Amino acid sequence: MPDAFTDHLFDTPSAAESSLAAYTTLRLGGPAGTLTTALHADEAVETVRAASAAGRPVLVLAGGSNVVIGDAGFPGETLLLRTSGIEVVAEDPRSVVARVAAGETWDDFVRYAVTNGWSGVECLSGIPGSAGATPIQNVGAYGQEVAHTIEAVRAYDRIADEIRVMTPVECAFGYRTSVFKHSDRYLVLSVDFRLERSGSSAPIRYAELARSLGGEAGDRVPLALARDTVLKLRAGKGMVLDPEDRDTWSVGSFFTNPVIPEDLFRTLGEMPHWPAGAGPAGESLVKLPAAWLIEQAGFPKGFAGEGVAISGKHTLALTNRGAGTTAALLDLARVIRDGVRARFGVELHPEPVLVNCEF
Repeated sequence: MPDAFTDHLFDTPSAAESSLAAYTTLRLGGPAGTLTTALHADEAVETVRAASAAGRPVLVLAGGSNVVIGDAGFPGETLLLRTSGIEVVAEDPRSVVARVAAGETWDDFVRYAVTNGWSGVECLSGIPGSAGATPIQNVGAYGQEVAHTIEAVRAYDRIADEIRVMTPVECAFGYRTSVFKHSDRYLVLSVDFRLERSGSSAPIRYAELARSLGGEAGDRVPLALARDTVLKLRAGKGMVLDPEDRDTWSVGSFFTNPVIPEDLFRTLGEMPHWPAGAGPAGESLVKLPAAWLIEQAGFPKGFAGEGVAISGKHTLALTNRGAGTTAALLDLARVIRDGVRARFGVELHPEPVLVNCEF
């Protein structure tokens, strides 16, 4: 859903635009050492290769929607990834494989898929950022994750100095994580999505979305209806970028929903929860809603720090109110984390990537 701010995020910087705040949805972050814009994948690879050869650290930014950059900025090479393009690389009567450039705006791709009758990413409508960021985070919302449809990720391997095509197994997708997260080894260049040819959504998995659609989990609805409903739900939570709405000056959900052993869960008393499969030792796991924990620990919507606050629309979004700093945002996050730990004995972990700052 383009607006003045998101349009600016994808502009080519002028020499004067060295503040990385201009390229993040939080609008926070200090100066860049060097800013380079790549319009093509080979330019991106060469920039990273040259920086690696010179021993310079590299920060890759596209949509800037899932990153928290320190107030001191990033002293190395910042690569603004501005590649674009959507291409059908394989198809059969039931499905298509769409190759999406890493710099392509994610919601533009979702809109394109819905318009063309491709089912599988419609519930991920309205998520800010780029297509190349989605496998890094294993982006998910309203019952869908990109891992459900990703067939391959094309990436530059900085260690091997080669371009690799990585399978979902090699991507090691997990809950809001992958082999790409917290590592600078790989530069994602494009992502292949296998989508169903259908005018109907994938089966609705998320109870809130099913209720909003007037149906039940497992229903399939027209693609456009699923997309429109998700966009309305996200907008109501401040999760669709709006330059006039400070509740959207965030990275979306700041904390992941904690996953804990069932034995620990049984000591906590009654609370919302979902089964989360088995852990590495075979123990049963339970997922808890971070928003509920935060609210019950005494941190309501609008709870404020210095120039920053919990969104007035969504408890999981920590927002810059216009005069905030990264230090103040992380101070607020620590207060919330410590309060939840003291109340429940459960640890909250940040969802975004932290750059030149610590939590």
